[in-house]
Amino acid sequence: MASTLSSSFISPALIILLLYVSSSSNNLAAKHTYSASPHHRHHNRSPFPNPKLQQAYNALQAWKRVIYSDPHNFTSNWVGHDVCNYTGVFCAPPPYDKKIKVVAGIDLNGADIAGFLPDEFALLSDLALIHINSNRFCGILPQTLANLSLLFELDLSNNRFVGPFPYVVLSLPSLQYLDIRYNEFEGPLPAQLFSRSLDAIFVNNNRFSNVIPSNFVGSSASVVVFANNKLGGCLPPSISNFANTLEELLLINTSLSGCLPPEVGYLYKLKVLDVSNNNLVGPIPYSLAGLAHLEQLNLAHNMMTGIVPMGVCILPNLANFTFSYNFFCEEEGICQNLTSNGIAFDDRRNCLPEKPNQRSQKECQGVLEHPVDCFHYHCGGVRGSSAAVPPTMMPAGTPLSSPAMAPGYV
Repeated sequence: MASTLSSSFISPALIILLLYVSSSSNNLAAKHTYSASPHHRHHNRSPFPNPKLQQAYNALQAWKRVIYSDPHNFTSNWVGHDVCNYTGVFCAPPPYDKKIKVVAGIDLNGADIAGFLPDEFALLSDLALIHINSNRFCGILPQTLANLSLLFELDLSNNRFVGPFPYVVLSLPSLQYLDIRYNEFEGPLPAQLFSRSLDAIFVNNNRFSNVIPSNFVGSSASVVVFANNKLGGCLPPSISNFANTLEELLLINTSLSGCLPPEVGYLYKLKVLDVSNNNLVGPIPYSLAGLAHLEQLNLAHNMMTGIVPMGVCILPNLANFTFSYNFFCEEEGICQNLTSNGIAFDDRRNCLPEKPNQRSQKECQGVLEHPVDCFHYHCGGVRGSSAAVPPTMMPAGTPLSSPAMAPGYV
C-alpha cells in the first residue's frame, strides 16, 4: 500500500527498474524520436553516448544554475558529461530501447537544497520518478513538466512551492503517486484530481480552501489524505465511488461540517478512517459496521451525538477507536469497555453517564436537546453541493489541541 511505506525508503534504482520493466513499450516509441541505429552512432562525435543523455546534461546544468543553497554538497559532482554518476541521478534503459541508458530517476530527498525547478525539466522526458522531498525548493511548478510522459511517482513534499493547485500534474499520463503535502499551494482542489488513475494522493498541510469536490468519479486511489487544509463543506456521498480501491482516508482538520454520510460505509476495503478535528454533527452512521477491514477509526474533536453503536465496536480488525471530545450519550454493549477486546479507545469529554472525564451537564444539555436529523440535513440545500447548511442549533466549538497526526501521512 502506497502510504504505509513511502517509496523513498526503497532504492530509487530498483524502483526505476521495476517501473521500466512493467511499462508497456506499445506506443512509447512513437513518443520518443531518438533511434540508436548504427548510422546515428557512426556519425556521433558527441562526448555523450546518446542524445538523450546530452539533453539530460543540459537540463541538469540548467537546474544547477538555479540552485542557490546546497549545504550538504549534493550537487557538487554535477560536472562533466557522465550524468549517470551525478549524486541523486539514476539511469536505466528506457522501455522503448533497451540498448541505451537515459536519466530515469532523480532522488534528492532530504538534501536541504534551496532553488527552483527550471523550464529545462522538459528535457528529462524519460523520468519515471522525481523524489525531492524535504528541501527548500520554491516557486511555481513549470508547465514544461507536462513533457514527462513516463513519470510514475512525483514527490514534492515538504518544500516551499506556491500558487494554485499545480494543474500540470493532471496532464501526466503515467502518474500513479502524487505527494505535494507540506507546501504552500492554495485555492480549490480540482475535481479532475479524483478522476485520474492515481494510487496515492497526498495534498495535506497546504493552504487549499473552498470545499471538497462534490463529485468523485471513477477514482482508483487506495490512499487519499486531505488533512490540515481549510476545505470546509460536507463529505459528499460520491465518496462511495472510491469503494473498490480506497484503504485509507484522512480528513483531519479540514473544516469538514455536516453529517458523516452513510456512503462511507460502502468503502469496504477501508483500513484507516480519520475525520478528527472537524465540525461534524449527527450520529455515527451504522453503515460503518460493515467495514470489516477497518483498523483505525478516529472521530475525535467533532460535535457528533447519539449512540456509539456496538456494530462498529465489534469490527473484527479494529485496533484503535477514538471518539473523544464529542457529545455521545451512550456506548452500546462492548463499546463501554473496548480494552477487554484488546482495542485502544478514548471516550473522554463526551456525555456518557457514569464515565469519568466527561463534559458538564450544562454543556451536554444544550446540544442534546437539539439533535441533528441527518436524513433531512442536506449540504447546500441542493443535490450535488458540498457546502454545509448549519442545523438549527450548532454547539459552541470546543477549543482544539493540535491534531493527532497519523505517522507517515501528515
